[in-house]
This record gives sequence, structure tokens and C-alpha cells, in this order.
Amino acid sequence: MSTTLDPDMLAEYEFEGGERGKFAADYAHGTNIIILEPELMDVFPDSESVNAALRPLANLIRSRTLSTAPSAKT
Repeated sequence: MSTTLDPDMLAEYEFEGGERGKFAADYAHGTNIIILEPELMDVFPDSESVNAALRPLANLIRSRTLSTAPSAKT
């Protein structure tokens, strides 16, 4: 048991027998982490703001990709 006092840890918390990183691989597999440059973090402080900004751009890219795709009727 650690002797370091952490003000956020209550005495009744018990970690004995725990396995560090047990679910880390599963978590990493199910997430898509993107690192923003520091100057963008004030504009995009969370996932919702990034998604809101990128959704119209993604729709525009999709629509242009579909309109320039070769026709199946040849």
C-alpha cells in the first residue's frame, strides 16, 4: 500500500489485488483519440465542438466525392 497521501483518496478505497491497465487495450481499441495543437484547444475545448466543426466539412467532402465519382453506367 502506498504511503503517499492524496487528498482525493478516501480511506475506504481499496486497490489491493487490482491489476493496472487491465482494460487499457480494450479501451484504446474502442476509441479514436486525436491530438489537437495547443493553439486550437481554446477554439475546440471538447469533442462536441470538434465534431460540430468537422461535420459540415465532412458532408461537403462526401458530396463532392460522390458528384465526381465515375458513373456506374458505362
